Amino acid sequence: MYCKAMQLSFLSLFLVGLSFGMGSTQAANAQDILIGTASRSGVYYQTGTTICRLVNRDRKNTGMRCNVRITGGSLDNIKGVRDGDLTFGMAQSDWQFHAYNGTSAFETEGPFEDLRAVFSVYVEPVTILARKDAGISNIADLKGKRVNIGNEGSGERATWAVLEDALGWTDDDLALATELKSSDTVDALCNNEIDAYFWLVGHPSAQTQQTIAKCDTALVEVSGAAIDELIAERPYYNATVIPAHMYPGQSQDIETFSVGATLITSASEPDDVVYQLVKSVFDNYRDFKNLYPAFASLTELEMISNGLSAPLHPGAVEYYKEQGWM
Repeated sequence: MYCKAMQLSFLSLFLVGLSFGMGSTQAANAQDILIGTASRSGVYYQTGTTICRLVNRDRKNTGMRCNVRITGGSLDNIKGVRDGDLTFGMAQSDWQFHAYNGTSAFETEGPFEDLRAVFSVYVEPVTILARKDAGISNIADLKGKRVNIGNEGSGERATWAVLEDALGWTDDDLALATELKSSDTVDALCNNEIDAYFWLVGHPSAQTQQTIAKCDTALVEVSGAAIDELIAERPYYNATVIPAHMYPGQSQDIETFSVGATLITSASEPDDVVYQLVKSVFDNYRDFKNLYPAFASLTELEMISNGLSAPLHPGAVEYYKEQGWM
């Protein structure tokens, strides 16, 4: 009896060990992909989690496991893709352009020639929210005010620098230039620690709604001769409006300009990985559009052409050609 029990015990241990070994092999063969986003309060984070949700639906068949990483934003994501720390990243179309060409904030690193576009997602208007008691109705009124200009590594921080240059300003022209993450700006504004905050976001935006609901604030126009010239000189900027009645108390269109939110990767990523991510999104296109309000007006053809200044990845092109879109 004792020997038989020992034999059964050893057999059980062998089978348990075998099952763990099989599990480890399956894990080793799985393709882990990581999407760089931004803070949890922004649409980049919502976009990344939405994409991962769709990719992970078919994990058993594809072997692909998708996760997001919270980052500083566009510039951090581009660097992460370039260094191989991220598989994909969300990035503003203007910084996609500069990274590929090695200009502006990417002049020191030089051109990222292996940068590849996957698709664009939505329009990101330059958005400024200000306290109503601060006397700010246009971007020109920010001079001498306390303004959050975006955290280091974010696309908005870099875009603010471009705007300052166009306006002939420096940070010294502000009473205070803070670099809070977007998730911290609502409390800072409503607690009267700053007069306004600046960022780029798809609308409708949950954070914008939260700010307007929490304290007496309003959207600010980004317009004027300097802005018109800035838009005219740069192909990745477009004049746009935040439509009237988008938010409570907003009775008029808000003039501003916009960039595109895009998904990027590297030429070194295998075609089948990029193909499968694209397929997961576009095969479930209606679900994708319904998962976040900023996606509501998307069209497939706009997503594969708008705001893409780096070449499309071959894996994405393969899917788009199969659909007859290219």
